[in-house]
Amino acid sequence: MIKRSLPLLALLALANVGCGSSPAQSPRPESQSPAAIPVDVVTARPKNLGVATTYTGTTAPIREFAVRSRAEGRLLSLNVDVGDRVRAGQVLGELDDGLIRATVLEAQAQVAAREAEVDQTRATVENLRAQMEQSRVRLRQSQLDANRLTRLAQEGAGTQRAAELARTDAQAAAQAVRAIEQQMRSQEQAIAAARQRVNAQDALLIQEQERLSFTQLTAPGDGIVLSKTSDPGSTLFAGNEVLKLGDFSAVKVVVPVSELEIGTLRVNQPVGITLDAFPGETFRGRIQRISAAADPVSRLIPVEVTLPNPVGKIGSGKFARVQFQLAQAPRIAIPVSALEVGGRRRRRQGSEAAATAKERSGNPSVAPSASQRTPNRRQQGQNMEGGERKGQIFVVEGTLATRREVTLGNESDGFVEVRSGLKPGDRVVARSGGPLENGSPIRPSMVSEQ
Repeated sequence: MIKRSLPLLALLALANVGCGSSPAQSPRPESQSPAAIPVDVVTARPKNLGVATTYTGTTAPIREFAVRSRAEGRLLSLNVDVGDRVRAGQVLGELDDGLIRATVLEAQAQVAAREAEVDQTRATVENLRAQMEQSRVRLRQSQLDANRLTRLAQEGAGTQRAAELARTDAQAAAQAVRAIEQQMRSQEQAIAAARQRVNAQDALLIQEQERLSFTQLTAPGDGIVLSKTSDPGSTLFAGNEVLKLGDFSAVKVVVPVSELEIGTLRVNQPVGITLDAFPGETFRGRIQRISAAADPVSRLIPVEVTLPNPVGKIGSGKFARVQFQLAQAPRIAIPVSALEVGGRRRRRQGSEAAATAKERSGNPSVAPSASQRTPNRRQQGQNMEGGERKGQIFVVEGTLATRREVTLGNESDGFVEVRSGLKPGDRVVARSGGPLENGSPIRPSMVSEQ
């Protein structure tokens, strides 16, 4: 019995010695002010945050033009097919030209006949001109004889009858000259009329020769064959479409835009375009045209966007996504990190509530409450109230951080709009070296905005 109690007495003695040798604890102060938390501070300023809105459309050539038959005839051949690339002036097909060639030959014969008429009339004029010279010589001689015989009759050396016959002969010669002059004027008018008939026939010949050139179908410009509407053997009339070509030196995409956003767009505004056919690539284009008329049913306004295509890389019918940068009036903007500072504790509280709910779910007898199944709006860093996006931030007031609820807008490039709750010049905590509470003392860092 004595042996068993000895170890117990030894343990009690050691415990008393340890308690007696412990140093006295120093008394704790009744109150200690918390240390200031280092923070990065920014100043709220107006900033223009454009909203990137994406619309979908389909690529098409910048210009389409049809190759049409300009003459009647049977289509003999087509040298191209859909998808072929063609150059300006390239012969694409031919029509049967037998009938037009016959018409050209007939027109050439008519021109030759009209020119023969001109030559014949010109020869007649030349003959009349020779007769005119002879008549004028005869007239001069008759006038000299009449004058001489009249003078002799007055002197008594000749008879009065001879003088009268000479004067009559001079008058006849003068009449003959006037008649030949009249004939020459008529023949010269005939030559002018014949020359006009030659010119008219020449015009008809040129027209028929041009029609003969119409039997060759040529490309009006560089492009790619989009469709073929006629096949060899078909009978064509003037104006019938044979091929449709597309100019792919640039491509266009027409997208319907809401009338609420059309006011933010302008002609020549740059846009970004992505194509499913070229993943990972972004093409740069511009707004070429904004339609003045909206669709009466959808109320959407067509906007035409063009983008360069110098090597013809982009084809027709490709699915395109067009991204407009919608301009708007500058509004107060702050870094997105300010929302993380303001919502950090609330997210932690939400995590703690979720953890509690998970622990309770292990016990079937304890069901999670409604607040544990769905985080309360006050436990979210950002929430929606009345259709508006809300957020929590900390505003610097002196040396303290004051929590403030704000209404948020668009977000872009690391900044977010503040539609209400802030005014220009307010100082906001963008980053914090520790968790903040409403009224926490803070110390702006060296990189803070002054």
